[in-house]
Amino acid sequence: MSKTLYDIAYDFEKILRQSNEYTNLKRMYTEVNADPVAKQLFNKFNNSQMELEKKQMEGQQILQQEVEAFQKIAATVQRNKKISELMKADHQVNILIMELNKIITKPIQEIYGNFE
Repeated sequence: MSKTLYDIAYDFEKILRQSNEYTNLKRMYTEVNADPVAKQLFNKFNNSQMELEKKQMEGQQILQQEVEAFQKIAATVQRNKKISELMKADHQVNILIMELNKIITKPIQEIYGNFE
């Protein structure tokens, strides 16, 4: 019996969980959550970011004071070593996923890339 694409995807999930990028992200996330100050700051940053994104997606105007408040939180987050390392790890996982997505979707891109 041959493997289906779903079987391969589940195998890939297991491999991803063992990758350096994923294990580093998980470790950094655990460290941030173990530090009450970092955890609170990270949650505040995420909530603020999601709120601004929601307003933008809904076509609502984002006020200058909201932008300034977010920038202040972001600056504080960047100075927190644990959160900064978590964000770097998250970025590395996202790069990995984007690169893998390019590989996975290559057959589709080949079809539409030849469309004229």
